[in-house]
Amino acid sequence: MPGRTFAIGDIHGELDHLRTLISRLPDVGRSDTVVFMGDYVDRGRSSREVVEVVRGLDRDVGCNVVCLRGNHEDAWLKVIDEGWPGFVMPPGNGCLATMRSYTGADPDAPRTREELIALLTGRFFPEETVAWFRSLPLWYEDEHAIYVHAGLTPDEDGEYRHPRYALQPAALLWTRTEAFFRNYRGKRVVVGHTHTLDLPQELSSYNVDDPTDMWAGPAVVAIDTGCGREGFLTAVELPSMTVYESR
Repeated sequence: MPGRTFAIGDIHGELDHLRTLISRLPDVGRSDTVVFMGDYVDRGRSSREVVEVVRGLDRDVGCNVVCLRGNHEDAWLKVIDEGWPGFVMPPGNGCLATMRSYTGADPDAPRTREELIALLTGRFFPEETVAWFRSLPLWYEDEHAIYVHAGLTPDEDGEYRHPRYALQPAALLWTRTEAFFRNYRGKRVVVGHTHTLDLPQELSSYNVDDPTDMWAGPAVVAIDTGCGREGFLTAVELPSMTVYESR
């Protein structure tokens, strides 16, 4: 009998929301899978602790755990490898909070010159954390769905490629087009990345009276409900489509 899959949305350094959500999931067994949709870090104050909890979850709960790469992990790798001031400098990306979770600096103090230098290189991350970022897959698939951080992009004929055949793999982490949510009709795809508030609510079949909830269209399920941006963390259980929230 196929097991259940629990897909968990973007955490963004919010340890309390992660712990609350995990406590609300049903007991899982060896046939079950937990899929994290990426974006473990930035914005919230506990990125280091979130990474530690996620990395240790397979040991703690005894089921298969899949951790996908999000665009924020991808961005930090670019910062480390070649530099990217355009990512680390905007306050809305929450990079300073991530660094301070690793250095232990006061999260409310003004940014120092030394911190700016460290931000621009990303060298505050432990080597094992950087190696983990590099190891994260861009997608996962089981009998229930395809799981990818951001979504799929169409080819020149307008057909959506399976992520295995993506011409631009980075788009799996970064794309944000309403057309995907409106037009895709293949095997169910579960995504994070785009806040459900920003999606066409008239296409969602889940709790249409609350646009902050999970978004469920004809073939796409979106579960980024704004954790790290004054929202909450959401998980969806497949195939039952049962929803769990941290609020």
